[in-house]
Amino acid sequence: MKVGIIQQANSSDMEANIEKLRRSIIQCSREGASLVVLQELHNGLYFCQTEDTAVFDRSEPIPGPSTRLFGGLAKECGVVLVLSLFEKRAPGLYHNTAVVMERDGSIAGIYRKMHIPDDPAYYEKFYFTPGDLGFTPVDTSCGRLGVLICWDQWYPEAARLMAMRGAEVLIYPTAIGWETSDTDEEKCRQHDAWLTIQRAHAVANGLPVVTVNRVGHEPDPSGSTDGICFWGSSFAAGAQGELLVQLPADSEERRVVEVPDRRESVRRWWPFFRDRRIDAYRGLTERYLDT
Repeated sequence: MKVGIIQQANSSDMEANIEKLRRSIIQCSREGASLVVLQELHNGLYFCQTEDTAVFDRSEPIPGPSTRLFGGLAKECGVVLVLSLFEKRAPGLYHNTAVVMERDGSIAGIYRKMHIPDDPAYYEKFYFTPGDLGFTPVDTSCGRLGVLICWDQWYPEAARLMAMRGAEVLIYPTAIGWETSDTDEEKCRQHDAWLTIQRAHAVANGLPVVTVNRVGHEPDPSGSTDGICFWGSSFAAGAQGELLVQLPADSEERRVVEVPDRRESVRRWWPFFRDRRIDAYRGLTERYLDT
């Protein structure tokens, strides 16, 4: 299938952000995309650099305003859209949620982020309750999508369970970048690790991977740090980890890329699923194993 990747720099002007996304989605559809993937929390700034209860006012129900807006756009363009929203599920209960909009404008399914970080400038545990829907792919008119979100991309267990449930592609809306005080060497190590772990998910599961990251500098509202420089570098990799496309680290860009379905042939060559020792993996459900 042809996949549209939209890497965007956001401002505090939500309407302007959404208008840029709208134009990019339309352009991707004109270039033949059947699936378009947006970055994590794409409507606004990445607000988790600080802990502020007023930010909860930015959340919304699902269905809600964004699903109506982008659902209409999905129907207009005839594409499947992967959204990333700040979900208000109930008073005091919020999630970081991916919503898959079908090409007729309906909601095909949702995924609530399971792994929630709590690091300097990424205070997500303050805002998001861990997901409770498990690792279940979403069936759409363009395939079975294994949608995960950002911090999930570091966990091979999440990718494996999506693959075991029949996902045809792994998709990661993302918001990750550098803290400006890191050395150039450390920045390089972080970026390479991020790319390597996700390409490894493709290899280990015989699945393509699509990752869409935001780009640009976003200041820390508290002034405690110099903010985050999001490193872009959105990419698609094939079922053997080969890079199909990689966007720049320092600029907005959209791209439509052909993502081939090579699961059958790759899994015949590399039968990892056949050779898994499921009788010996009991310890994987433990937090830690003492020797």
